[in-house]
This record gives sequence, C-alpha cells and structure tokens, in this order.
Amino acid sequence: MTEVRYLPGWAARLVGRHGELVKFATVGAITFVVDTAVFVTAKSTVLEPKPVTAKIVAVLVATIVGYVLNREWSFRLRGGRGRPREALLYFAVSGVALAINAAPLGVSRYVLDLAQPAVSSLTEHVADLVSAQIIGTLLAMVFRWWAFRRWVFPDEVGPLR
Repeated sequence: MTEVRYLPGWAARLVGRHGELVKFATVGAITFVVDTAVFVTAKSTVLEPKPVTAKIVAVLVATIVGYVLNREWSFRLRGGRGRPREALLYFAVSGVALAINAAPLGVSRYVLDLAQPAVSSLTEHVADLVSAQIIGTLLAMVFRWWAFRRWVFPDEVGPLR
C-alpha cells in the first residue's frame, strides 16, 4: 500500500480500511464526469431528438474508462480471472447496469411524458438530468459494486460464484 503513505492521515486511514470501496467510488466519480460530459454534449448536438440513445452512448464511453481504472487500480489486488474472460464479464455486467442506468430516463421521458411540448424546456432538461444522471447512476452503481466483486474481480477464482 505504498500509495497510502502519500495521503493525509485521515485519508490514509479511510483508504486503509475501505480501500476498494474508496477507489471504486473515485473511479465512479471520474466516470460520472465522463458520462455526464458525453451525455450533455450528445443530447445537445447530434443526438438531440434521441436522449436515451445519447445516454447509452455516454454510458458506453464511461464503461470503457471504468474498466481500465477498476482493473488497474480499484480491484488491482484481487485475483480476478484471465483478462479476456474478465473483460467479457465486466462488459456483460456493465450491459445490465447500462439498462438499469437508462431505465429511469426512459420512464421520465416516455411514461411520465416529461418532454416538450408537455412540459417546458427547462423542466425537460432537469428531468433528464435527475433521472439519467442521479437516479439511474445511483441504481447502476449499487448493482455494479455488488456484481464486480462477486463475478468480475472475485477474491478467489473458481467457477462463477
């Protein structure tokens, strides 16, 4: 744990006790920024009429960034599986998480009809951000934490536990 000695005391204790979770949350914060930037950019430009497609593209880009960071940093000390199988499991879990992430936006737009002309432009944008970037991201994050530790980066390698 050489990286811990370069942190302030409180941060070193936090990482020492809950290192994987802190690192996973940090990767999550980074991928949240990537996801949000891609989503807002795509939704405001080329994918303006297709917000769910914009969300899916944003999550895919963030997922690729997340795999590299989680493999090389968050879960580096776990045994894991062979890289091809690990990557396949990672992207399979992330595919389910993508559906979980996009579902609240789909409900907001197409079930609750929180889109123009039924609501104002401001209401539409706020509803999109809350449903996609807050609710969807939180639900997907909890699922990913559980699934990554259970199947993708397990402590012990054996059959799919």
